[in-house]
Amino acid sequence: MRTALVPALSAALIAAALAACSQQSRQNAADERLRAIYTSEWKWRTDQLPDTEDSSRPVADRLPKVDPATQEMRLRYWEDVLHRLDAIPRAGLSAKEQVNYDVYRAQIATLIANQRFRDFEMPANSDTTFWTDLGYTARRPFRHRVDYEHWIAQMRDVPRYFHEQMDEMRAGMKRGFTPPRITMAGRDGSITAVTDAAPEPSLFYAPFKDMPGVPAARQATLRAEAVKTIREVVQPAYVELLKFMRTEYVPGMRTTLAAADLPDGRNYYRAKIREFTTLDMDPDEIHRLGVAEVGRLHEAMLATMRETGFSGDFAAFLKFLRTDPRFYARSPEELLMRAAWIAKRFDGKAGQFFGYLPRARFAIKPVPEDLAAFYTAGRGGPGVYLLNTYDLPSRPLYNLTALTLHESAPGHAFQMPIAMEHKDQPMFRQLTYISAYGEGWALYCEQLGLEMGMYESAYERFGMLGYQIWRAARLVVDTGVHAQGWTREQAMDYLKQYTALPEHEIATEVDRYIAWPGQALSYYLGERTLLEARSRAEKALGDRFNVRAFHDAVLELGSVPLPVLETQIDRFIAGGGRGPYPDME
Repeated sequence: MRTALVPALSAALIAAALAACSQQSRQNAADERLRAIYTSEWKWRTDQLPDTEDSSRPVADRLPKVDPATQEMRLRYWEDVLHRLDAIPRAGLSAKEQVNYDVYRAQIATLIANQRFRDFEMPANSDTTFWTDLGYTARRPFRHRVDYEHWIAQMRDVPRYFHEQMDEMRAGMKRGFTPPRITMAGRDGSITAVTDAAPEPSLFYAPFKDMPGVPAARQATLRAEAVKTIREVVQPAYVELLKFMRTEYVPGMRTTLAAADLPDGRNYYRAKIREFTTLDMDPDEIHRLGVAEVGRLHEAMLATMRETGFSGDFAAFLKFLRTDPRFYARSPEELLMRAAWIAKRFDGKAGQFFGYLPRARFAIKPVPEDLAAFYTAGRGGPGVYLLNTYDLPSRPLYNLTALTLHESAPGHAFQMPIAMEHKDQPMFRQLTYISAYGEGWALYCEQLGLEMGMYESAYERFGMLGYQIWRAARLVVDTGVHAQGWTREQAMDYLKQYTALPEHEIATEVDRYIAWPGQALSYYLGERTLLEARSRAEKALGDRFNVRAFHDAVLELGSVPLPVLETQIDRFIAGGGRGPYPDME
């Protein structure tokens, strides 16, 4: 009997080994199919739509094509990509490629939705426009002579690019697909900033003011060529754009506010909720959550107000904050220097809360004059924290710590470079930005400032809570306007009642929410997911919870949909709370 068992056991072991090899072979093949799809598509995508902020790549020598034939081609291409993705069994992928699949498929689905709804027919709103987006390239570092040459080539391409964009806007206008007219009032100031200036002060000329590494003789030639191109090509194109905006587009824009009033508007708004939050939530559910959170945070603000010793009511306290000169910088330089001091204070605490620190540094710069009047209080990203020094009475200092933590480090100017430094991940994860993750992380950083000891007074803690309630109020205002028929005045009154935002900022923010449906929802829902994930980890791990390991586990992902983030934290918990860099814990 024993001798008979030996061959049987050997045969079973051999069969098991062969089965394992076969399974591994199938997994390897599935992984290779997926990698081939996303590697090829990413190369194609970056050729079609160059990233103007990616300073690791040379400046593109042209602007993207945006004509109808190109837009239709892009739709068909991405639909084919999705078809090929869905033919790959996700369960047959390795654990690493399953994460890539989940992130990548969501990206492609969003790109397809945007093409199907023809978002490209509305390339300008109160916050973002195709003509001001050109400035991102002008502000990025130019490292090689070819960058300057390509920038001049881009400037020569402006007339073609503007004509295609205006044609798309005309197509959108015909079917009622435009931003609300009220949100674009006065926005042509960013156009006249180009038409009314001499070439040298123009943003288009900015890269040529300092040209390190380029021989002096070539510098002179490139500068002369740039001035000539700005004067003879760029400025006439902006003159034509200005005429189009004033005489054709703005008068033809819709007078309604809600996304629901657009063609197929209710489905369009749900698609925007999915795009910006990566969740498929009902607008009414989001609205109710916002109302509840505003109520909770308002009570916390009242308690903090009482900490300051103020004896009046909330409205009187807001008036005091908005009018007392102690809370405002006296010059743009003072505001910038205060922000720099806050950023350096964080540097002294970074090692206590993060194991992996980005190599990249960032500058703090004022928002350019052509954008400042309608721009947010600040905006951060790889290499830069833009701080708005326009209208200093609208830039309270008690908000500055929260703003700086959000926009610089450990927020956007910290998170994005970390994603870009993870070279072991596919490029579509290193260089793409998902609002729910990125904005949720940055808002989480504002609250993390309490734990880091960044808020030095009850006024600054009130400012942090004011920023938290502002993002919770966005859930109410965005859904109120786009799904419940709120007016602009209702939205502004709600923010005036519950937030400490200056009135100028309330107006610019409300116009932003009206013109950009769904984007305002990403902040609070993203932060909420992060806080719930951290709470779950703390409860499960107890004394083994390490905040540095937790933050590293979140940041090493890059920018991912919220369900992917939650799955990652579940793995973090299952692994005993060990982060991706155990030697740094």
